Amino acid sequence: MLPYYFSLNEYLQTRFGEKLYKLSLETGCTCPNRDGTLGTGGCIFCSAGGSGEFAQKPHEDMNLQIEQAKARVSQKFKGTHYIAYFQSYTNTYGDMDRLRKIYFTAAENPCIQAISIGTRPDCLPPEILQMLKELNEVKPVFVELGLQTMHESTAQFIRRGYPLPVYEKAVFNLHDIGINVVTHIILGLPYETKAQMLESVRYVGKIGSDGVKLQLLHILKGTDLETVYRNGEFQTLTKAEYIDLLCDCIEVLPQNTVIHRLTGDAPKKLLVAPLWSGNKKDVLNQINRTFAERGIRQGAKTP
Repeated sequence: MLPYYFSLNEYLQTRFGEKLYKLSLETGCTCPNRDGTLGTGGCIFCSAGGSGEFAQKPHEDMNLQIEQAKARVSQKFKGTHYIAYFQSYTNTYGDMDRLRKIYFTAAENPCIQAISIGTRPDCLPPEILQMLKELNEVKPVFVELGLQTMHESTAQFIRRGYPLPVYEKAVFNLHDIGINVVTHIILGLPYETKAQMLESVRYVGKIGSDGVKLQLLHILKGTDLETVYRNGEFQTLTKAEYIDLLCDCIEVLPQNTVIHRLTGDAPKKLLVAPLWSGNKKDVLNQINRTFAERGIRQGAKTP
C-alpha cells in the first residue's frame, strides 16, 4: 500500500467544511522555564520571542487583537473564518481569570471557528483542564504540546524541564476531556541519530496524539544553541537529509494522524542555520516533488 499523509488543510476541510487560516495571537504569558520556576534561559533553541515572532502583539482587547491579525493576513487569505492560535511561550501558565477571559472572548468571536493553544505538558493543572473542557464546549480546542523528543538525554541537553511521563499524563488528561492533542517534534536536534528521531515520531503515534508538527531545527541568533553550533559541536540537517527523514516519518506514523506541519518558518533576521530553510517556497516544492517520487499521497489513511 502506498503511504499517505493526512494534512491539516484536508482535516480542516473535512471537519469544518472550509479552509481556515490561523491568526497568531498573544496571551502575554511567560514560561516556567524563563521566570525562574524551572530556569531563566528557556529551552536551548528558544528565541527571546518564545516562538512567537509572527504573532500579533499583546492587547487587552482580544477582539481588537483578532481584527489586527486579520488585517495582517488579508493579502494571503480571502476567507472569513479563522483559528485563534496562541503559540508563543506557555499559554496555560498564568492567572486563571485572565486566561479564561482571553480564551472565551476569542471563542465567542463569530469569525473564530477553533482555538489552538500552545503549552507545556507540565502546565496543565486540574483547574486549567476544567477551563479547557468548558472552552471546548463553545468552540473546538486544540492543545499543542512541546515534546520535541522522547529521549531523556536530549531533553536534558535542550533544557526541556520535564520527564517523559509528564507528557504521557498530559495526553491522557486532555483526551479524557475530549481535547484534540497536537505534539511538536523537532527533527535534527544535536547528537540525535535518524533512528532516534524516527523513534520519537513512532512513540508520539503510539501514545495517541491526534496530530503532529514536524519541525526542522533552526539555529537562531541570541540562543544558547547558537553558541553550541558556532563551536562546531554538531551539524544541522541538509535539505536532502531533512526531506528524506520526512518521508520516513510519514511511513511510521499511524493511520489518520493529522500532520499539522512538515517544516517551519524562522525569521530571516534571526536565522543562523540551516540557511536553505529560509526559502520556504523552494523547500515545500522540493518536499512535494520528493513525496511524488516516493509515492506518498495526500489523504486520510484508511486500514
